Amino acid sequence: MRQIILDTETTGLDPNQGHRIIEVAAVEMVNRRLTGNHLHRYVNPERDIDAGAMQVHGITPEFLQDKPRFAGIAQEFVDFIQGAELIIHNAPFDVGFLNMELRLLDMAPLPTWCGGVTDTLAMAKALHPGQRNNLDALCKRYGVDNAARTLHGALLDCELLAAVYLALTRGQESLSIGLETRSAEAGQAAARTRPRPVLLQASAEELVAHASLLEAIAKESKGACLWGGEQVAI
Repeated sequence: MRQIILDTETTGLDPNQGHRIIEVAAVEMVNRRLTGNHLHRYVNPERDIDAGAMQVHGITPEFLQDKPRFAGIAQEFVDFIQGAELIIHNAPFDVGFLNMELRLLDMAPLPTWCGGVTDTLAMAKALHPGQRNNLDALCKRYGVDNAARTLHGALLDCELLAAVYLALTRGQESLSIGLETRSAEAGQAAARTRPRPVLLQASAEELVAHASLLEAIAKESKGACLWGGEQVAI
């Protein structure tokens, strides 16, 4: 199973107000193991960045001046996520921005390219209702080291989210493994306790008695006995 842990950073909070993506990262995981394969790109949004957003991620317009526009990375991005399940924290936010960027390029929306989206924020809220479930809180709850996260950054956040996602879903994996183990153990126990068939061999005396019985039956039936012509080995 191929999954992509995905995150973006943006110029602000609302794509419908003209805000744009300035950083996108995607980290590949196959069968619950990180492969080391990832995509990480900075993007020139061709607009200002809100002061509040800059305080969160620390990315400045000056840093992005020589970076490609989203149009320059769009095909590379959709090729990388093709067919994979996307794992995103607060998925509606990132999906909204990505769909807006794709729409501006007359490209199909995100669901066309990926194999579905899983929102880890929704998962965390279901597991821990009434508690803080942002990425920092989840890292603390599950013992994931986030000391390097002084600012938000798409690639680092993807790596942290991968560890959090594995922790969030580990109970399901353990349950499956537990059931398989118990089933195997039960099968082995049944095999050990199941009675084995016992083959009893007739003794020489029993074979002689059997032969005598057949002769008597044959005599009484005047030769109509089905076993009349048989020889019994002793």
